[in-house]
Amino acid sequence: MVMRSPDPAAGSAEQRLVFVPSRLRELGLAVGGGVLLPLWVAAPLMLGGVLMSVLTGSGIGWALCWGTLGLAVLAVLVLTSLLLATVVSTTVRWIEFCGTGGAAHLAVARFFRVRTVPPGGLERVVVVERLRLGERRSIAVVLHLDGEKLSCAPGFGAAVDRVRTGILVDWLTERAGALGATVELRTEVERSFLRPDEWWTAEELAAHWEVPVGEVDGLAEQYDVRRYDYTPRAAALYSPARTATVYDPGRAYEVAARVRAERVRAERATAGDPPAAGDPPAAGAE
Repeated sequence: MVMRSPDPAAGSAEQRLVFVPSRLRELGLAVGGGVLLPLWVAAPLMLGGVLMSVLTGSGIGWALCWGTLGLAVLAVLVLTSLLLATVVSTTVRWIEFCGTGGAAHLAVARFFRVRTVPPGGLERVVVVERLRLGERRSIAVVLHLDGEKLSCAPGFGAAVDRVRTGILVDWLTERAGALGATVELRTEVERSFLRPDEWWTAEELAAHWEVPVGEVDGLAEQYDVRRYDYTPRAAALYSPARTATVYDPGRAYEVAARVRAERVRAERATAGDPPAAGDPPAAGAE
């Protein structure tokens, strides 16, 4: 996550947060994306042109093949240039908290140059964490610099991408506080799941909620978990009347703890045991 600062004023403390370990690697990824994407799109058309020429002996197929290849080369040049320009203009390689006391300041390394933010220039730092089913999908550090907003996202292989969010927030709070800036944590939960491929079946939902499969429908209605009935692709041709029911995993995950707590509470009530002090709140309690 960090490297030792080369600034003597920072002493031996680790003050640098690295987002892009290798500039060459980031440029290579941009070039690779710019080359592979147009060729991947053009390959079926080129293959079709070659087959047409071989099977029919017509020159139209070869014309189609060469025309597609020319457009693909043009698309490679344009897309690669755009990706390289985006990487160079938007990438933040690292940030470093330099100095102590009144001499404290922030250094921000862009792709080719290092910018020094004077004392008071850093207003606040926002750590944006994106979650999907409770797991972190991405994280970014947004610097608010005197009216300017600068987003720092981890590149390929960056250690900061593997650091726990709480540790990162504490690390930034300790250092940004010396510059008079506050650190905020913003969590964004992704709820866009492909329907029906990524939705949960009744069996998957029952396993996650730790309830019998027969109770899933009633609990889903009680906790406002959306359901979707569809015909599986394998049965669409031969058994069009066969349908499957799946449930929205985003909402199902959010209410899982309450569903489990209600089940434990009901089991204790049936057994005549009093509620435990550490039990989660009942359904509807916030």
